[in-house]
Amino acid sequence: MSEPRQMPLLQPMTPDDLNRTTPLRDTISLFQTRLVREGKSQHTVKAFTADLQLLGEHSGETTPIGDYTTTRLNDFLSWLENGRGVPCSRKSYARRVTTLKVYFKWLHEIGALGHDPAKVVLQRSGPAPLAVILTPRQVDDAIAHARALRTGAKPDARPELLFRLLLETGVKKSETVRLTLDDVDRENPERPILTVKHKPMKDVYRERRIVLSPESVTLLDEYAAQYAVQDVIFDCTARNLEYVLEDVGREAGIPHKLSFEMMRWTSAVRDFRAGIDPHAIRDKLGLSEVSWYETFAKIKRLTDQQLQNEANV
Repeated sequence: MSEPRQMPLLQPMTPDDLNRTTPLRDTISLFQTRLVREGKSQHTVKAFTADLQLLGEHSGETTPIGDYTTTRLNDFLSWLENGRGVPCSRKSYARRVTTLKVYFKWLHEIGALGHDPAKVVLQRSGPAPLAVILTPRQVDDAIAHARALRTGAKPDARPELLFRLLLETGVKKSETVRLTLDDVDRENPERPILTVKHKPMKDVYRERRIVLSPESVTLLDEYAAQYAVQDVIFDCTARNLEYVLEDVGREAGIPHKLSFEMMRWTSAVRDFRAGIDPHAIRDKLGLSEVSWYETFAKIKRLTDQQLQNEANV
């Protein structure tokens, strides 16, 4: 059995400096060097790097490499398909599994890890199942329960505001936690506008302007007064908002755990069923034309499935 490695005091410079306590982000440049030495193309190096950065986005880029387990990697892959809010094609999914296998095999081979957590991670054998969405009846039940909380003995407008906002806009979790009062344009009371902004990290990001119902803005004012909101609308963690959604779904009798992703797909299907132009839905969701091709196909399948279920009732 080899001697345990000493944790380097500075940024690791060679593979020998890596050990199970090394943060994920501090391994990437050395992994890139390994790929180049193996003759991998610039495209492959760039793609593998982006995949590891996504892993860091999910788990935290300072996560020690020794903290990754097979279960944690499978959770990451599930997030890519169902929780990130961005379509993940079969080709992209397969490459990301390959990235994990190549990366963790390398860490094991150089002795930084005592085992390879990605070795038993399986490729998806078929297309991802369709997302679960709310039926119109479930939407009504959830709103009724949230309204009861809003008008109860201890009034709380947050559950209804969160639910209605996601239903109307389809915004992602990461976008929801950044929304501020100034993002709501009230110049036209009959057509208030929510501006969804992104941090200026990449040129592909752009602002989106989404029409809100006047009722939602009234609800926002009620909520802001209750919670003394000054700037950020939901001044809590994303996990707390997940709990709020889960509670609404459970108490409303919805058989599936209510999530941001479920609300995003439900919003898109509701818009499509309402006759909204697909291009407008794409703009509303903030998707590129490339990713929209697969997403729109799923929206149509979900719509057909929902209509068929309603016809069979």
